[in-house]
Amino acid sequence: MILQKQDLLRRLGLDKKLDKHKGCVNTVSFNADGDILLSGSDDRQVILWDWQTASVKLSFDSGHFNNIFQAKFMPFSDDRTIVTSAADKQVRYSKILESGQVETSLLGKHQGPVHKLAVEPGSPFSFYTCGEDGAVKHVSCIFHFVFLSTRVATNLFTCKEAKFNLVVYLHAIAVDPRNPGLLAVAGMDEYARVYDIRSYRSEDDHVGITGLAFSDQSELLASYSDEFIYLFTPDMGLGPTPYPSSTKTEERMTPQVYKEHTNRETVKGVNFFGPKCEYVVSGSDCGRIFIWRKKDGELLRAMEADRHVVNCIESHPHMPLMCSSGIDTDIKIWTPGGTEKPLSPGNAKQASGFGNPRWFDGYYVDDDDDSDDESSEESSDDDDSSEEEENGEVDVEITKDDDNDHGDDDDDDDEDDDGDGDGDEG
Repeated sequence: MILQKQDLLRRLGLDKKLDKHKGCVNTVSFNADGDILLSGSDDRQVILWDWQTASVKLSFDSGHFNNIFQAKFMPFSDDRTIVTSAADKQVRYSKILESGQVETSLLGKHQGPVHKLAVEPGSPFSFYTCGEDGAVKHVSCIFHFVFLSTRVATNLFTCKEAKFNLVVYLHAIAVDPRNPGLLAVAGMDEYARVYDIRSYRSEDDHVGITGLAFSDQSELLASYSDEFIYLFTPDMGLGPTPYPSSTKTEERMTPQVYKEHTNRETVKGVNFFGPKCEYVVSGSDCGRIFIWRKKDGELLRAMEADRHVVNCIESHPHMPLMCSSGIDTDIKIWTPGGTEKPLSPGNAKQASGFGNPRWFDGYYVDDDDDSDDESSEESSDDDDSSEEEENGEVDVEITKDDDNDHGDDDDDDDEDDDGDGDGDEG
């Protein structure tokens, strides 16, 4: 089964492009059935796609005055209710009528751009928003027959950093699908604030979080700006107040880390992929889609996607496919049967230029593939060795040649020849 899943990843290719928007595509999401893809753009248009035929089912003006940052279907609305947030500080509601016309109205406003919203699982009436004003709002839409009779946006709280009590610009918000009472928010500081759950504190300063995602197992992914992606479990964290304490840092549980991509130029999301959220996917400033194995952080694919930055990755709710969008004006659908095969990082190295905005220019091919060929031939009849076999299934390893190693490159390469990637820890 594991071999089948990884073979599926290797066969992922570009299947089609959805080309209609006239600006950057900042948000993509599937409906519950997975047959409709919803997108929003800098052109302020919302488009419903039949992604399988690459055709537009419906396109309408959102009513926003600036770039759309997020668009979501409301649950149990027969895909006729859509909520959006944008750079114009507005949160808007769109109702698709039987005639095909669309009515839009204002639900609420923030004091700054509204980057993300999170729909409350199972509720056709409630969702949450967060913005650069640091505010987290709960929006409740109460329907009476077919008319929107009550529209309430309640300010739940404003996030402020602990040391100087300054407002935190919020970029990401997520609701745990298995426990809708758990709400996570993150932004321009290093904390992922999870309400009713402990949160892990990074030791680094001057970093922010641009994307959050909950897995079906209540794990939390956080994509840090100018840093890596981290996976947190419910037993990690510092409690409700992230002040430094006397607790020894070595006693804290360490999150799984996902490296090699770059998250600096834009607000990037992060997501899970696979029927049991076995993989982690993210876009990158270099225009690639990165896919890691969740359990050990091993990079499995780095697919050429856009000419510019890839910001959004959305997994299909039922099928082994995903879509991506970013600075390019089209949306790309990725399926195992895609004809345009992207670059596989299985035989590639990346020049480590962390702190260098153009580090991805050093991407080059490594034809020396002997180490993993040997590991792939090893087998065992002992069931206890299955995990070791799984770790040897990727074609070749990913390594980093760090220009700042001061002559230790040879030693680092020797340490990493086993393909476990431990030499990249830092």
